[in-house]
Amino acid sequence: MADLLLRNVRPYAGPATDILIAGGRIARIEPDIAPPAGTPVEDGDGAIALPGLVEAHTHLDKTLWGLPWYRNEVGPGLLDKIDNERMNKRRLGIDPYRQSARQTVQSSVKGSTHIRSHVDIDTDHGMWGVEGVMTMRDEYRDIMDIEIVAFPQSGLLRRPGTLELLDEAMRLGAEVVGGLDPCAIDRDPKGHLDAVFALCQRHGKPLDIHLHEPGEMGAFSMDLIFERTRALGMKGKVTISHAFCLGAPDAALVDPLVAQLIELDVAIMTTAPASRPAPPVKRLLDAGVRVCAGSDGIRDTWSPYGNGDMLERAMLVGLRNNFRRDDELRLALDVCTVEGAKVMEVDNYGLHVGAAADMLLTPGETVAEAIVTRSHKRRVVKRGAIVARDGVPMRPAP
Repeated sequence: MADLLLRNVRPYAGPATDILIAGGRIARIEPDIAPPAGTPVEDGDGAIALPGLVEAHTHLDKTLWGLPWYRNEVGPGLLDKIDNERMNKRRLGIDPYRQSARQTVQSSVKGSTHIRSHVDIDTDHGMWGVEGVMTMRDEYRDIMDIEIVAFPQSGLLRRPGTLELLDEAMRLGAEVVGGLDPCAIDRDPKGHLDAVFALCQRHGKPLDIHLHEPGEMGAFSMDLIFERTRALGMKGKVTISHAFCLGAPDAALVDPLVAQLIELDVAIMTTAPASRPAPPVKRLLDAGVRVCAGSDGIRDTWSPYGNGDMLERAMLVGLRNNFRRDDELRLALDVCTVEGAKVMEVDNYGLHVGAAADMLLTPGETVAEAIVTRSHKRRVVKRGAIVARDGVPMRPAP
């Protein structure tokens, strides 16, 4: 928890002001603050001040960041990618502690201050991934707050023993129960959803379920998720990630789903994919649905893309949703900041007195310009301390 005076910064590209940080929290926001004795002063040079970016969906345990280039020749199906990754993790040297630290530092340099990471749990690797990421999380807490989702990437019921491992991961300290395509992967939607919701009830934790299933299949699974959310009193405690079915063109399919998202306060996570139907971000936000965003996998055995930059993700959200106006791009930024913080239930988040002093300083005249140009001249503040400057972390990766 640090003290710092930021001079001449522009919250959300507004008028220039000063921000005084005391004990890791924002104490004052006003012009011409006299620095208390001993408080360091950082000249913002008119930079835009934004709340720390929120990476609400990634996979820290399996990035190839910093390893030799991976030649991707994996088959086209989802199970092809799942099985290939599980079988080759150790061969490729994907140590969960080291790799998660590398991605965490990279995300910090780009301006993220909070991460929700899905961490693989399967019968081949057991707690290997979770234990590695948990150790890293404790050691790098000064630059990033990390929330762990216990995630059955290879399936839950199709690989007996996985459910017990998820239960163990929750006991070890994972914060969120994960799930995956109850129809398409486990081929037992009732069994899969009963199992993950039972884990939520047993441990008193929320659910974040991957739902890649398209069209009517995805709508069916979503209905079953709503049914259990309602019956178990889990309103506001469920996130559906990807939710491709919400991008279907059939209003008769999508409208009833949106109505239940609103009723049950179920959040949606989107990566703004280029190759799949995607949830309509503005429509959902206008309706009051919490919508967050994430990078998903970053340079892993699934895909060569990604750099951990949530400003770039805001641009992709804008592109995918045909956002062109400055106010629409502000919505895209909100999805990668305040909306993600709502989904992760981050306390005291934002640019206001009393908030945790987690923020990004970046050049630009407007928020839209900052998203589009994505300058490397960024300064990142975590709990009042400068943790990255101009692409260089104060704490290097292993």
